[in-house]
Amino acid sequence: MKAKLHCDGASRGNPGEAGIGCFIQLSDGKDIKISEYIGITTNNIAEYKALIKGLETAIESGAEEIEIFSDSELLVRQISGIYKVKNKNLRELHEIVRKLLSRFKFYTINHIKREDNAIADILAKEATWKSGK
Repeated sequence: MKAKLHCDGASRGNPGEAGIGCFIQLSDGKDIKISEYIGITTNNIAEYKALIKGLETAIESGAEEIEIFSDSELLVRQISGIYKVKNKNLRELHEIVRKLLSRFKFYTINHIKREDNAIADILAKEATWKSGK
């Protein structure tokens, strides 16, 4: 099965109240939306955690191939190997992403404009308010 994953992380402040959003479209016609509050963290960590959650969910759903779309240029370029991962906290998350990606037969990761990532963006921003603060 194939999957398309749109993911986004959001933070109200940097660091601040943060959330993740994922919109996954599976080739069997099923769509999955994820909106989760992840506590106080930076926007870049939220971006990585959104990708991790999306990959885990795609794997659990039986996806063997995945197309990933993100509006985070940093995330896409680090996963693609164009940028080095210098931040210690991001390095740990980067390693988790690499391990998850190795479970797919095929993957691509693409940088897109924020407006082309609207569903994941809305889900992530909504999640930043789930703490009740």
